[in-house]
Amino acid sequence: MAEALSPRLLLEHYGLRPKHPFGQNFLSDAGIARQIAELATTPPGGTVIEIGAGLGALTRPLLDRAARVVAIERDRELVPALADEFREAIDEKRLELVEADAKQFDYASLLDGATGPKTIAGNLPYQLTGPLLRLTVELAPRFDRAVYMVQLEVAARLTAKASEEDYGALTVFVNAALEVERKLVVRRGAFYPQPNVDSAVVLLRPRAEPLSLETTEFRAVVKAAFSQRRKTLRNAWRGLPNVTPEQLKLAAERANVDLDARGETLDTAAFARMASELSVVPS
Repeated sequence: MAEALSPRLLLEHYGLRPKHPFGQNFLSDAGIARQIAELATTPPGGTVIEIGAGLGALTRPLLDRAARVVAIERDRELVPALADEFREAIDEKRLELVEADAKQFDYASLLDGATGPKTIAGNLPYQLTGPLLRLTVELAPRFDRAVYMVQLEVAARLTAKASEEDYGALTVFVNAALEVERKLVVRRGAFYPQPNVDSAVVLLRPRAEPLSLETTEFRAVVKAAFSQRRKTLRNAWRGLPNVTPEQLKLAAERANVDLDARGETLDTAAFARMASELSVVPS
């Protein structure tokens, strides 16, 4: 496989331009791409689903380490360019290119039939980060690790601890199912065209036992707690459907949760306990 040209030269070669509506900022630092591929394929081998192959900056080092790569790309103009760049890997059945919307792709079926270790990796466009993280939480029992490039501020939210400024509903929902580590900070100059923000690479690993399933009660207590952060939990949870003040007090006592505290002070396990107690309070 020939060495890749820079994103700018590749775009010029195929007569293409970055599409702003698609959030296209192509990674141009080969060293960072190799580090991400190593995080995604440790140990080497197995199957990697790559979200948003773009111009193949990450696809290339992934193919050096994974047994099989399934690369999803939404931009129909980029798919032929990728097919041209990686013709040998496609012919050898080591790479499958899929033109699809990453939000609609059937990850479950592919992961269930794939050879392990099973990884999801990619540079997540900002406008798709939330939906794709929700998908990742749902898929947690089916993969071994996920390695994502996200905006630096999103990485801060994913790795925040209770009572920290960046701690919020996203932190709780993701951490209920996944252990999260920030591995790399990637400055904006590593992309073409250059975005206005820095990025970070996060490693997400499914918990052996989730701290909580995403039940109706769990979603409700987390969302209510962070919808108005200055409210005490007593006031934030006052509007929970079908829960009386007496039931709320009883559930909080059993869950060892202080209703005079604010939501940002509760860790994920405390939210899980509260949701569990609310699911069994007498009606």
